[in-house]
Amino acid sequence: MNTVVITGSTSGIGFGMAESFLKSGCAVIVNGRTEKRVQEAVAVLGSKYQPERILGVPCDVADPAQLQHLWDSAIKQFNQVDIWINNAGTSGPGGNVWEIPTEEIQGVISANILGTIYGSNVAIKGMQDQGFGALYNMEGYGSDGTVRPGMASVYGTTKAGIHFFTKSLAKDLKESKLIIGSLRPGMVITDFVMQHFEDDPERLERVRGIFNIIADTVENVSPWLTRKILGNQKSGVVINYSSPWRYLGRIMMRPFKKRNVFADYS
Repeated sequence: MNTVVITGSTSGIGFGMAESFLKSGCAVIVNGRTEKRVQEAVAVLGSKYQPERILGVPCDVADPAQLQHLWDSAIKQFNQVDIWINNAGTSGPGGNVWEIPTEEIQGVISANILGTIYGSNVAIKGMQDQGFGALYNMEGYGSDGTVRPGMASVYGTTKAGIHFFTKSLAKDLKESKLIIGSLRPGMVITDFVMQHFEDDPERLERVRGIFNIIADTVENVSPWLTRKILGNQKSGVVINYSSPWRYLGRIMMRPFKKRNVFADYS
């Protein structure tokens, strides 16, 4: 039985992957910043799957000591960690960088960059000690070099940094038994995304058509990522859900099959 730690797994893609790994027979450590959110997620998952395969551990990924506690808790409960996924992160506010308060910029960088680096630090040391393991870092918009006004200023910069960091890790550890990889889920409609449209429903209507082509749901993306992770034996991979062929297929099928990725947010 594989044991999987997923940071930021009380909602969104992280929660979706937690459920998919449990469905695949794994043990899962659920993580979020607050005890309340963690226990709520554990309760939902525990009502569907064996509670003994689920452990909830609150942790702020910007704090190395708390991340070490997350690792130690997983080892104490399940004796090993087979897969560690640095998924926790935040998009922060949209807009131009000169219009964003510095404390909010610091929050995005702390969660996305420091959280990923600190999490990798803890996981790799632990996996080297146990002699095996796979580490995956969550990329996102900006990691492939794409630039969009506003988005690229802070969030996109952190995701580009995560791509470079993970690629470097894979090279540094190429002689080891560890697997290092990145995850690119593409555009996924979650609370994380929808919060940017709360005060601007007209903007949501303007992008609805293109989102129904390029975006997808947690229910589709998370199981796909999980299958790829469990089947992967190669280090240095970028597991990419999005592809031009997928988008082309959706465009061709659009007259015959109407997609509504916002169905859960109607």
